Amino acid sequence: MSSPSGALSAAYPRVHPTVADYLQLTSSQIPPTQAQCATAGRRCFSPQAIRAAYNVTPLHAAGYDGRGQTIAIVDSYGSDTMAHDLHVFDQAFGVAAMCGEEGVPCQAGMPKFSELHLQGAPATVAPPPTSKGTGQEDKSAWALEVALDVETAHAMAPGANILLVTTPTAETLGVQGFPQMMAAEQYVIDHHMATVISQSFASAEGAFASSQSLENLRYAFKSAAQNGVTVLGSSGDNGTADSTKTPVKSGGTPIPYPSVEWPASDPLVTGVGGTYLCTDPGATGSRVTDSADKPAVCGTNSGQSEVGWTFSGGGYSRIFDRPDYQAGALPEGSTAIGAKRGVPDMGLQAAPSTGALVYVSLPPDGNSGLKCGSSPCSTGWYDIGGTSLSCPQWAGLVSIADQINAGGLGLINPALYRIAANPSQYAVDFNDTTTGNNTADPTVPGYPATKGWDPVTGLGTPNAAKLLPDLVSAAHGG
Repeated sequence: MSSPSGALSAAYPRVHPTVADYLQLTSSQIPPTQAQCATAGRRCFSPQAIRAAYNVTPLHAAGYDGRGQTIAIVDSYGSDTMAHDLHVFDQAFGVAAMCGEEGVPCQAGMPKFSELHLQGAPATVAPPPTSKGTGQEDKSAWALEVALDVETAHAMAPGANILLVTTPTAETLGVQGFPQMMAAEQYVIDHHMATVISQSFASAEGAFASSQSLENLRYAFKSAAQNGVTVLGSSGDNGTADSTKTPVKSGGTPIPYPSVEWPASDPLVTGVGGTYLCTDPGATGSRVTDSADKPAVCGTNSGQSEVGWTFSGGGYSRIFDRPDYQAGALPEGSTAIGAKRGVPDMGLQAAPSTGALVYVSLPPDGNSGLKCGSSPCSTGWYDIGGTSLSCPQWAGLVSIADQINAGGLGLINPALYRIAANPSQYAVDFNDTTTGNNTADPTVPGYPATKGWDPVTGLGTPNAAKLLPDLVSAAHGG
């Protein structure tokens, strides 16, 4: 068992990809037990336990599992072994196989896993020993992100197609990467390749040279809204404490005020924040609060099924004005949203200590980019957290709503806030997270999770079987 290790070193901001923390638990193809997770101070969730926590199972039982829809997952580099890793994951947990998995014969009606490499697909190799890069370019770290995104989105919506869209440069606090990513998303939209786009990457608004430089990147989101494509973005894993651009040879400069990250702060994107999921990881039939098992935060918030995650990105934009959908009535007890856009819109499981199990394998050379303690990580099962976990799972939920709708819903934020403004619907459709705080750095003020909307978990987390049909109705003015 490896010791906990952040996905990116402390020498520079942990920003991209938005994996907050990972822990290798086994080097086997057999998932770790809850006892193994507890020994590491964590509770680990299987797909079935996550579905139970968010009441997704009744939708699957009714035939709503995302079938006929496609989720585009955008990541740098991709992963050489994703088709293999997806097959191991599906076999281990009994998740429906996909056409495109390693060793799986394609049959009519099967969901498809495919990859789109618009600008090339560099192999996963270790950086040269003379490299002076920040480490954010380590392809193996992105391979971990890819496995997290693909496996958890598929587990949430096992009938949906998944299109892994890769670019050959890493996003580094607005210095590079975003132009290629946005161009790739525009291609997907122009060619009607997906109804949902999941973005597990984020950069502080203050990292961009100007508001105009950020505005120049928004064209894909505008196209998405016009073409019925929903775009989701991780709110970030730094709480309210972010950094400016990262020079190659040194760390970035901390931003001294509470800040939010883009794309989640964009009014055309559904920003997804995070929680500690304090439910029973052994419960697969319903949502069962568990205040006894590790981590300690679940015990100190006894009786709470979810607690706002300390590192959940959230707050108020300094660039975007408050959109119309946040200007109306909010649920009773909500934190006020002033003149600027509030982030995030929704929450979901994100804390590493209550994370999801993901299977990852890498070529031997590529392993050196991932450190488990002081040693290179190896192939096996990892417990992973971050808003990189909440975002692709929410993308899976949106694909189910798209199936109910028989097509893409586009920007879902107006419908989400319309539902939340109705007290009786809000009480049924959302799990309101009212404890926790996202003060990740004591020198930068954070915000508390409150009743209703707050800058940690947004409107809360979904009671999927209730929310998704209502989301479709609200999107049509119902």
